Amino acid sequence: MSGNKVTNSVAFLLIGAGVGAGLALLLAPRSGKETRKYLAERAEEGKDYMTSVGKEIRKQAEVAVGRGKVWATRLTQ
Repeated sequence: MSGNKVTNSVAFLLIGAGVGAGLALLLAPRSGKETRKYLAERAEEGKDYMTSVGKEIRKQAEVAVGRGKVWATRLTQ
């Protein structure tokens, strides 16, 4: 009995995946080529954003380390 339930569950999963994939293809707002180009552009923008954020965080960390060194030097004198 439980083997039959598993088989039915897998069958429904595959049917649902097939229906979902079919609907995605029918309702896609862009062609595959356009979608790949869009995703590549967005990935490049994301990379550029993360690079700039990383540089800003590094600058802030350098300032904080500098302040910490000054503070530590004052405490040891």
